[in-house]
Amino acid sequence: MTRLYANSGSPFEAQFGFSRAVREGNRIIVAGTGPIEDDGSTTPGDGAAQAERCFALIVKAIKELGGTATDVVRTRMFLTDIGQQEAIGAVHAKFFAEARPAATMVGVANLCRPEWVVEIEAEAVVRA
Repeated sequence: MTRLYANSGSPFEAQFGFSRAVREGNRIIVAGTGPIEDDGSTTPGDGAAQAERCFALIVKAIKELGGTATDVVRTRMFLTDIGQQEAIGAVHAKFFAEARPAATMVGVANLCRPEWVVEIEAEAVVRA
């Protein structure tokens, strides 16, 4: 089986040696995904707006590798403001209520950019 990659075009992928997502067999792993717009700026707004962007980028990468949102089996959400957990959780449900993945949400001190409220990882298993 050939390893497949989905790249977002971020200059950090080449600089740091990573891909947005990797598919090996029927498994897709999506790297930590921050709320980044196509122009490289941070998605404006609160945690819910930023989570919406993160999940959209995650689902896009999964689709590029032949999966769908219903194939997601695990998510990890890192929040700098744990007080926004309910709003971010509601966005998670919007994208993954049908899949109902195992999910982790933790509070952290910092993310890569000070204005980020959330960064999210995901894993999917594509069903035959």
